[in-house]
Amino acid sequence: MSIFSNPEFDNHEGVYSFADPSCLMRCFIAVHSTKMGPASGGTRFWTYVSDEEALTDALRLSKAMSYKNALAGIPLGGGKGVIMKPEENFERKDLFTAYGKAIDKVGGRYITAEDVGVSPEDMQTIKAETHYVAGLEEGVAASGDPSPHTADGVLRGMEEAVKHKIGVEGLGGITVAIQGLGHVGYDLARRLHNEGAHLIVADINKYLTRKAKEEFNATIVSIDQIHAQEADIFSPCALGGSINSDTLPDIQAYIIAGAANNQLFDNSIGTKLLKQGILYCPDYVINAGGIINVASEISGHYDLSWVDGKIDKIRSNLKEVFDQSARSRTPTNEVADSMARAMLSK
Repeated sequence: MSIFSNPEFDNHEGVYSFADPSCLMRCFIAVHSTKMGPASGGTRFWTYVSDEEALTDALRLSKAMSYKNALAGIPLGGGKGVIMKPEENFERKDLFTAYGKAIDKVGGRYITAEDVGVSPEDMQTIKAETHYVAGLEEGVAASGDPSPHTADGVLRGMEEAVKHKIGVEGLGGITVAIQGLGHVGYDLARRLHNEGAHLIVADINKYLTRKAKEEFNATIVSIDQIHAQEADIFSPCALGGSINSDTLPDIQAYIIAGAANNQLFDNSIGTKLLKQGILYCPDYVINAGGIINVASEISGHYDLSWVDGKIDKIRSNLKEVFDQSARSRTPTNEVADSMARAMLSK
């Protein structure tokens, strides 16, 4: 396994691997850039088929965090932590204790937060071992779970996308197909319901889909068919890569706007979306609400009004992406990448 030959390696400043056999903890911490500030991004706890897959995820996600944080205008660089979920039985607290020690050894170049597979309780376990953690429920500037802020940003981004694509203000009467009802997806469903949107939902957790049906009058479909629904917006809110050569031909929505990271299987998908007339909201632009909230906590002086102002900037960022894409006939993901690279090169 080579780091430098990995296709997702992008001159990362640092890539760290740690292991603690006593608790089966194995992880990668990737620091893509610290130009804007200490690298920050959530920790993902997931089952990977190989070390190579986990490394690739860390490299790709950390680069996306650099771009996300730069466009959001927050003083943080891009990083990501990835913990490989053990196949054998393990003691969760011991594993996250070891992971907290690993973060501390990186010496402040990386500040973690919550991501897929990690709970607020896990974050408290990490906090016991290192100061380099945010998204906490307790502490002087603690801001709690960042998921609601991510959902808020996605909602505002959807409003901008609908306005740009069909000239409609607001989301009342719009049909949204949500793939994934985790912390962000469910909160987004609630916000959309309150705005008068019609919901189609899918999740591997049947309890969550039933709850969404009861609470939001959502229509439930299978996880392998959610992308193919007759909807105005397809909203990927689970894991990445859901927009690929297999799913793309079936997508009927004219807007893709979701909270998942790395939604496109690869950059070429953006070109295909443009040709199909589908407006894609680049994931790291629209889902920046959570890290914006984390940035305020990291500052040591949590300020909700500052957070709200930065989240509202997601709309103007997307408008700029959409306008540039329309003028140049360039895929929105490529436009966003160019904007982020320009900011990082200043």
